[in-house]
Amino acid sequence: MKRFGQYGAHRFLEAIPGMIAWGILGFALLLSLFAPVAGIVFIIVFDMYWMLRVYYFVIHVVAAYQAYRKTLSVDWYAAVQKIAGWERIYHVVMLPTYQEDAAIVEEALCALLRSPYRTDRMIVALGGEEKDRKSFAMIAETMREKYAHRFADFVVTVHPFGTVGEIPGKGSNLRFMGNALKTIIDEKNIPYDDIIVSAFDIDTVAHPQYFAKLSHVFLTIPNPTRTSFQPVTVFSNNIWSAAAPVRIAAFGTTFWLLGELVRPERLWTFSSHSMPWRMLVDVGFWEPDLVSEDSRIFMQAFLKYDGDYRVTPVFLPVSMDAVAGGNYWESLVALYKQQRRWAWGVEHFPYMITEFQKHPQLPFRQKVTYVFNHLEGMFTWAAAPLLIFILGYIPFWTIEGSQNALVVNSPYTLEAMMRLATFGVFITGALSFFLLPKRPEQSSRWTWAVMFGQWLLLPITFILFGALPALDAQTRFMLGKYLGFNVTKKRASSRG
Repeated sequence: MKRFGQYGAHRFLEAIPGMIAWGILGFALLLSLFAPVAGIVFIIVFDMYWMLRVYYFVIHVVAAYQAYRKTLSVDWYAAVQKIAGWERIYHVVMLPTYQEDAAIVEEALCALLRSPYRTDRMIVALGGEEKDRKSFAMIAETMREKYAHRFADFVVTVHPFGTVGEIPGKGSNLRFMGNALKTIIDEKNIPYDDIIVSAFDIDTVAHPQYFAKLSHVFLTIPNPTRTSFQPVTVFSNNIWSAAAPVRIAAFGTTFWLLGELVRPERLWTFSSHSMPWRMLVDVGFWEPDLVSEDSRIFMQAFLKYDGDYRVTPVFLPVSMDAVAGGNYWESLVALYKQQRRWAWGVEHFPYMITEFQKHPQLPFRQKVTYVFNHLEGMFTWAAAPLLIFILGYIPFWTIEGSQNALVVNSPYTLEAMMRLATFGVFITGALSFFLLPKRPEQSSRWTWAVMFGQWLLLPITFILFGALPALDAQTRFMLGKYLGFNVTKKRASSRG
């Protein structure tokens, strides 16, 4: 089979996640059709597991939200100035972009300038693509003229198209930007250990205190060059104008991340985040031939340092755009593609299996934990909604009229468990109202009612924009139908 990037080298390993998902779905269907009583037992056990998992998740989300609110209440710029030598820290902000409007790029730069942190300690890198050279050159020159003097340096790069061994996308662009920045940093003689890099999507708007908090954490934790830093990603820039399923998916992603932030032993980096420059140089920057570069860069560092690498939570938000299209339907299509791209993180499974074998010094328990968490998360994402909301009903259809005590009473048991699980999910839904930005004037007050009512779509959203794109990604990976990098288009007109 033809290789695509780094894909295709380990076909059996690539097939395993999809085989697990389809295997369990098929097993549940066969039980439902040919051994319905056993199918009912299977569904009851799985729903019990799901209910307990939901409440375990809710407990962590609530704990993370409390940490989030506490962190928001602190003036971190005042706090960091009390630390001797804080001025030595430089922040490199990398902003890769492709075919974005000038307004989106400008807002990203203005967000940096709204921070109280010293911008003369910020190096901004704006990275375009050769396929968009003409438009990007005009935007970059405009931004340079307006804002370059406000920063320690303003670097513009253009990633060449068609480089052998690369997949066009964010990862290969970041790698090119990183190598260009290394030359500049070396010329400036800035110590590597004094540089924190934030790799942001172009629509990222960091909280004004983010860089102060980041510096404070960096200066006060042990071994700061052996950890990445994960903020709370909130897709709220245009949340008031987004389609209802898009809003549910956006908040769902934020809640998932909140639940992970209070369990740093299993935390990977996701989307816009920060990391030490020292680590990036040591690992040779981002791998250029995969899609999920935001999470892979953590595993690169973890392996490079033989397990002596971690992710430190930063309980401050970076807000981004929820997906948007020209109309409602286009927004839903864009949401599906975004979820499928995120689910393409399944590509980490064969990487971990093959790379862990090359690092016998890594504790076996640590290897098993990462592999299990990854597989379990991918399976749950792809299969759980289908098992709960569709396949769970089939045994009752095939055994209708039975007087078996288990058959007669199990619907009530399942209904009770689902009510309890749904209540847990709606607890997190209630938290979404505390994460909303101020309602823009052009949004009707009736939008509040829609915000409440949208959660009734949760089961449908779980299936259409959760399970199906995840199963799609795993199936493609299993069959060797590899995805390229799908850019989520940002629309300035969708913001309030």
